[in-house]
Order: sequence, then structure tokens, then C-alpha cells
Amino acid sequence: QVQLVESGGGLVQAGGSLRLSCTASGITFSTAAIGWYRQAPGKQRELVAGMNVAGDANYADSVKGRFTISRDNVKNTIYLQMNSLKPEDTAAYYCNRAPLWAAAPWGQGTQVTVSS
Repeated sequence: QVQLVESGGGLVQAGGSLRLSCTASGITFSTAAIGWYRQAPGKQRELVAGMNVAGDANYADSVKGRFTISRDNVKNTIYLQMNSLKPEDTAAYYCNRAPLWAAAPWGQGTQVTVSS
């Protein structure tokens, strides 16, 4: 059974940085295409950063140049380094496979709030 646990969110001023972490059971990140998603109030969940098995990363235009996804295969943990945060980055952030598998379970997410 897959379990995902996100952490590292918080309240930060615009221009600040945060690093999110995601650990999992039931998924081996070194052999899975994974990503970070976010969902702001009243909006659909969107993929903001993805990484394939080879380690190639891709980003949504809205975060390109500011966010970096990385993976620690030993710890089976993925990270999202977020720099130059903007108020519009405020959302709950989740990790999961990317692309998603059908009926993929979600973790509880971690809230990021950026104040102006």
C-alpha cells in the first residue's frame, strides 16, 4: 500500500525560500517518475515539477527558474526547493507519481503560505 508523507511547508514572506520533503512507502522513487503538485483554494491540483527515472526534471512555466526538484535514492525521499516565493505560490503541496496512476492515493500535503 502506498503512503506518501509531505513536510516542510510553512509561512514565509515573499522572496523567501522553503524546502519541501516527501517520503514514501510502497513507491521506490529511484524507479518511478515522480512530481510535486499543488492545489490552491478554489483551483484544480496542478503539477509544478516532475522528474523521470533518469533524473530529468521539468517544471511548470510559473515556477521555472525558482523551484528545483531533486531525489535522494538512499533515503527514498524527494525534495522541492522553492526560492523567490510569491504570494501566488500559496497552496497545499503534494508529491505523487507523475503522470498519475489511476486511483493513486494522496498524502495529507503540506501547506505553503507566502505573505506579501
